[in-house]
Amino acid sequence: MTTTPPTTPPNILLILDDQHRFDYLGCAGADWVSTPNIDRLAQRGTRFTSCTVNSPICAPSRISLATGMLAHRVAPYDNASFLSHTQTTYYQRLRDHGYRVGCVGKLDLGKPDTYNGRYGDRPMAYSWGFTHPEECEGKMHAAHFDDPVGPYTHFLQERGLFQPFCADYRQRMNEAPHHKPGASQWVETGSDDSVLPTDAFEDTYIGQRAARWIENVPDDFPWHYFVSFVGPHDPFDPPAEYAERYRNGEMPAAIPHNPDGRPGWIQQRSLERDPETVATVRRQYCALIELIDHQIGMILEALEKRGMAENTIVIFASDHGEMLGDHGMFQKSCAYESALRVPLIVAGPGVQPGVVSHALVELSDLNPTICDLAGLPPQPHIDARSIGPILDGQASAHREETVTSMQNFRAIRTATHKFIQNFNDRDELYDLVADPLEQHNLIDKEAVLADALNRRMTARMREGKGLR
Repeated sequence: MTTTPPTTPPNILLILDDQHRFDYLGCAGADWVSTPNIDRLAQRGTRFTSCTVNSPICAPSRISLATGMLAHRVAPYDNASFLSHTQTTYYQRLRDHGYRVGCVGKLDLGKPDTYNGRYGDRPMAYSWGFTHPEECEGKMHAAHFDDPVGPYTHFLQERGLFQPFCADYRQRMNEAPHHKPGASQWVETGSDDSVLPTDAFEDTYIGQRAARWIENVPDDFPWHYFVSFVGPHDPFDPPAEYAERYRNGEMPAAIPHNPDGRPGWIQQRSLERDPETVATVRRQYCALIELIDHQIGMILEALEKRGMAENTIVIFASDHGEMLGDHGMFQKSCAYESALRVPLIVAGPGVQPGVVSHALVELSDLNPTICDLAGLPPQPHIDARSIGPILDGQASAHREETVTSMQNFRAIRTATHKFIQNFNDRDELYDLVADPLEQHNLIDKEAVLADALNRRMTARMREGKGLR
């Protein structure tokens, strides 16, 4: 951004949920899910339609966001990833420039270390740059142990709900078949409602803790607050109060699985499922999203009551998408649009209102953008780029391509095409304009284009940035 930062640095509120695909928002045209608070945020700011993640799985995606680096530079591509203490995070940069830096919810920056601390303030959270951490357990993480491992499970224990919660999740897991590599362990056992009441559900807990933090944070320093919901991640187990709102709702059909030209590992993951089973999962997913939307409304109301709304930039995004039965798959960990693209909305002072941008953006671009909005100088040697010029109306384009990667593939996406290099397997090429559902692999028909995209992808991943 080239505009002069305000005399008083803005507060910056980042709201991230987990596994929220790009098209499940009312403001994105999804009339089958209710998201009034997120929709109002989009009206106040700029909504991006083509934001993709740098790795479609939790920990690498979040580490990439924290560092501004492509995932292959800073994470081993899976949820065993650990953010190295040698890497600079944007949380540290904000802290060192006078910001309070708080968080509540799931971080996934040190996932192999399963103990979050009684109050979610384990020492490593401070080393990442947080001054006011409350790191909560993810849903499956919370139910995996016999004793509480973080603030949320201690809360459940105090309510007498920890054992019922764990028993419910373990039953779901024990009943789940494991006959297909990569298949969701939750779908075949049913996406039953939570055994918890709404006021004890984890995303309710996170939303309430976030609102309370905003109500009480001193106003003598600017702050950055990272609110990280654990839903709508599977298992799709909304409280009954929300599930009832979607029990018989009409849902869009899943994208069909066309086996022709697919690589072997995708064939292994793809399963034929009853359309009603898919619809049930989608209803439960929508219920989880509406619950999160309600919490977002409460958080924004707390901002208003504190008189902070006029000087707070609010960002909403997600760490990756969810297949929801598209191409016969659930969860993420692939390069198809449902897993790769996520919502991105930015609203607040200096941001153009009511804008829908089709610019190509990577989730990690939020790293320099947040620093930019806070008035910090650009950080050298990172891969991410600030989208500030789009937010203030000085530019309409951002990137010519976005890239993503995991252990067994890497991919490049332009405004018109996507090339997926599957290691030791069949490559894929899709025309996103003529074939937005990615049904027809053109790799054998468009070898010249595939080679050109492969070379562009290789160049991007060898730009010379990274560990220095």
